[in-house]
Amino acid sequence: MPATADDPSRPAAYVTSPREIPPGLHFIATPIGAARDITLRALDLLAGADVLAAEDTRSLRHLMEIHGIALRDRSIVSYHEHNEAHALPRLMRALQDGRSVVYASEAGTPLISDPGFGLARAAIAEGVPVLAAPGASAVLCALTVSGLPTDRFFFAGFAPSSSGARRRFLEDLSRVEATLILYESPKRIQETLGDCVQCFGGDRQAAVCRELTKRFEEVSRGSLDDLVAAYTGRDVKGEIVLLIDRSGVVAAEPETIEAALDKALDTLSMKDAASAVAEAFALPRRQVYQMALARGRADGGGE
Repeated sequence: MPATADDPSRPAAYVTSPREIPPGLHFIATPIGAARDITLRALDLLAGADVLAAEDTRSLRHLMEIHGIALRDRSIVSYHEHNEAHALPRLMRALQDGRSVVYASEAGTPLISDPGFGLARAAIAEGVPVLAAPGASAVLCALTVSGLPTDRFFFAGFAPSSSGARRRFLEDLSRVEATLILYESPKRIQETLGDCVQCFGGDRQAAVCRELTKRFEEVSRGSLDDLVAAYTGRDVKGEIVLLIDRSGVVAAEPETIEAALDKALDTLSMKDAASAVAEAFALPRRQVYQMALARGRADGGGE
């Protein structure tokens, strides 16, 4: 819909005539909140492609209506993880016939914790051109505003929903020397922050980015202890990106850790020795405890 004096926030209508789109598979990034956050190239592709496909057909149809892009005689093919077996062959036939196919996830960049990987792999295997029109991404948007180091980052997707699996998942990430980026449900953010304190330590700097680019956008920065306190008891809503700073401690050589562990086991129980060494070297307690078990020192210090 075009902008009006009554509603100047709406984008102006897309008025360019449809352009010829080269054959192949075109992935487009769609806004994660504000409808204006779509590129002109993405609009060109939506206006001119032979075939449109989307994770959520209603969302794409609404986005096209906002920007004044006519569907014409085209339909929008639904493609997501639950219907891939049915939809993938249909889209591949269109690509093999030399047609242009545009695919959009519901919000953000396809394949980034969103569907599209199977379609990309199938197209590549067939020698079909695969291209991307870059744009909105919650990962990069959150990294930009977090205040955490951006020279190295690791996107880990969603943490497991069960507590035990989530702890193991986070402990594995504790050895990654980069800013960690996770997606999280508002229903689990409090539990996940608590687990992060256990796995990374309460002093580790972090940021919780909620509802990015939307009306109630909020970025909370501070230590993990601070964020646990800030979110305890809150009724949280919206999409969340959690970012955690890398450890400030330089990783010690395995031989150094083992020597310290042997010395601690001479006077402490295995549990206490593992805790002491883990704290000294900023390592997960579970990891050090497993090292102690592997060294066969269960007879140390009274355990």
